[in-house]
Amino acid sequence: MKQLKHQTFATVWVIALLSVTCARGAVAKAPAHGKSANAVKQWDPKAYGAKADAVTLDTKAIQAAIDACAAAGGGTVLLRGGIFMSGTVILKSGVTLSINNDAVLRGSLDIGDYPCITPEIDYLYRARFTKYLIYAERQENIGLMGDGVIDGQGALFPQGQGGDGGRPYILRFSECKKVRVSGLMFLNSARWLSHYLACEDVLIERIAIRSRIRMNRDGIDVDSCEGVVIRDCDIYAGDDAIVLKSTVPGRACRNVRVSGCRLSSLTAALKLGTESQGGFEDIVFQDCFLYDTRDGICVEEVDGGECRRVSVSDIVMRDVEIPIFIRLGNRANPVPGHPQPEVGKMSDIMISNVRAEGAGRIGCSVTGIPGHPVDRVTLRNISIRFSGGGTIADAECAVPEKESAYPKGGMFGVLPAFGLYVRHVDGITLHDLDLQLAGEDARPAIVIDTGVSGLETSGVTPQPQKR
Repeated sequence: MKQLKHQTFATVWVIALLSVTCARGAVAKAPAHGKSANAVKQWDPKAYGAKADAVTLDTKAIQAAIDACAAAGGGTVLLRGGIFMSGTVILKSGVTLSINNDAVLRGSLDIGDYPCITPEIDYLYRARFTKYLIYAERQENIGLMGDGVIDGQGALFPQGQGGDGGRPYILRFSECKKVRVSGLMFLNSARWLSHYLACEDVLIERIAIRSRIRMNRDGIDVDSCEGVVIRDCDIYAGDDAIVLKSTVPGRACRNVRVSGCRLSSLTAALKLGTESQGGFEDIVFQDCFLYDTRDGICVEEVDGGECRRVSVSDIVMRDVEIPIFIRLGNRANPVPGHPQPEVGKMSDIMISNVRAEGAGRIGCSVTGIPGHPVDRVTLRNISIRFSGGGTIADAECAVPEKESAYPKGGMFGVLPAFGLYVRHVDGITLHDLDLQLAGEDARPAIVIDTGVSGLETSGVTPQPQKR
């Protein structure tokens, strides 16, 4: 797994500014269009009037370069030598927006510079979230790349959640194909940082995200997409670091692979759900390091749909409060204009080769709801060290069902097991579980509650306690 060096916001920003200052006078101006010296077609927004002075709004110049590039059959629009202040720019087929290591694309603080754009596709948030720094819809062969910085200035926008509220995304691509995003540093989004909605054939690699300014600032949201690879990314987010969603009715998020990533979040590091109207299929999370996070691995299906064939393996965690959380619930949040979804399904969940130090007091859980069990779950070769601190009262507590509640690792409160609590599961296999305590605890390691059938154990000491 690639281990990327952690940098604070201040450090990243100083490095970016020094890079810009040192390089500004040394870089030659690129041609406005046509072939560059290395035979790659490049367009320079400065040739269309961009100032890159951190003051002038360069939106029109950047967009003019993108439009010219697309009209000529595609190529690269290159930002270099300065800080480009911008509102919404729209990528077009065949165009890659490249940001050099001496350049910053900085989002304007004037919400009027972000026109409302509503995606054509029918999905959960269609009427609510309509503002973005970088946008593309129904385009092919598009990309963002380089060693530069994209700064959303999110800390300077309103704090609230809910509707737009003057808070643009940094990036949204809707129904795009053949998308490539690589190498860039993304800073401080005012909302979810990047949202890939109903896209196909997406590669996101070697990017860094620093957006831990407050809640509702996800790192990467992959929503109802197919064929996505996320690898070797370093994300420090205020909300979910990498989260899979399926907000398009009847359209599953499928064939997604996340690997080699370093992730930290105020909520969840690796997650699928909460929004799950379309379901999930064939998801792989592997070879990642999770740290300083509330929830580590979250597999959730609460808004209808079907979640099946999820594999999580080779995960290392440090100071993650709740390392594993699996939940089939019935929040049943409908997409506007569509009927309320029926209870979803969840099956064939495999979590293996997990090592976690510094877990908290709450415990891990695998739960369905009455009449709707999770089917076929395997936990194998897992070692977790918990803080302890559970009391006799915790061990004897009744765990509420909370069928319609928002899913998160601590939704039930402190669990009656210090390690793993299981309820409403049809077929669960526990192999080689090493659940340890750093301090005193009155609770058993594992509690098997009502509605559990097909329990198989080996290499688990002590044996699970049944209620």
